[in-house]
Amino acid sequence: MTNDLTPHPDPEMNQFEQDLLLSIQQAKRGEGRVTSGAEIARRMAGRPPLAVHKQPVTLRMAPDALARWRASGKGWQTRAATMLAAHAPA
Repeated sequence: MTNDLTPHPDPEMNQFEQDLLLSIQQAKRGEGRVTSGAEIARRMAGRPPLAVHKQPVTLRMAPDALARWRASGKGWQTRAATMLAAHAPA
């Protein structure tokens, strides 16, 4: 690959410039992945809004009960909320 730019004194920046030129050349040849504006907009849209929002609450629990929930692993708050919802008064 020929580089028409004067090499940058910073080796990391010089490597970045070389990689950027290589990417541009590949895009011109139709190689690699080309991202459209619509695809970029779709990626930036994020998670769709929920129909029902959860509400934060403060709940006082016995220390040993809280320790058991936390020891049950990742997602313990969701499991606890599901259990509370299942046993809520009608």
